[in-house]
Amino acid sequence: MGLLRVAATTAVISGTASAVGGRVNRRQAAAAQQDQAQAQAAAAAAAPAPMPVAAAPVVDDETAQIEKLAAMHSQGLLTDEEFAAAKAKALGI
Repeated sequence: MGLLRVAATTAVISGTASAVGGRVNRRQAAAAQQDQAQAQAAAAAAAPAPMPVAAAPVVDDETAQIEKLAAMHSQGLLTDEEFAAAKAKALGI
């Protein structure tokens, strides 16, 4: 009878250890997934936002302003000196 009792005790201990080990593995996997998700969220939050490109509108604005000045000059509304001064001012010279 002693041998049967030892075998039954061993089976109970082994089954309990297997169940506990499986539960620990599932908890560790869930914790690892949560850590990975937090790391990804932190990386996304730390990424610098792309800088807006402001150079293109400035060039277009300067071009449009010079075109308006040229049209006024060709209509005779601006003298050569006035046109040259206004163009230099528009270009920041």
